[in-house]
Amino acid sequence: MPRFETTRPVRHSPQTMFDLVADIARYPEFVPMCESLVIRRRSEASGVITLLADMSIGYKMIRETFTTRVELDSAASQIRVAYVDGPFKHLENRWTFLARADGGCDVKFFIDYEFRSRTFQMLAGAVFEKVFRKMAEAFEARADALAARAPSG
Repeated sequence: MPRFETTRPVRHSPQTMFDLVADIARYPEFVPMCESLVIRRRSEASGVITLLADMSIGYKMIRETFTTRVELDSAASQIRVAYVDGPFKHLENRWTFLARADGGCDVKFFIDYEFRSRTFQMLAGAVFEKVFRKMAEAFEARADALAARAPSG
């Protein structure tokens, strides 16, 4: 199964980055390939917010929609994504936000996936690592842009 993992040091706090990644409804504004995102259900238990969401992605002639369960665990500084339905055979995604002494954080991004269709896997496989790298960069750029717009106190 293809997988991609990266750790990016960023100048923003773990909470800032957690909040940014947790705000999945805004993904179509800045996440590469994300055309729409609809939150179908939201629940909370033991401090963990769980969202059921449909994400539509597009790249050139390819359009797919898939459903995931997103667990927002602020206390653990982690966001876990589990596959529910769509074109994948398997999809697991994790974000972890680790504090650094300088006030910034290390953002760890992990994704493990496999498409049901071998043809689609071959087509998408060549593109997806580049897309995941751009996706990680997009979150950092979004945090920078939001910080620049924030009123200084």
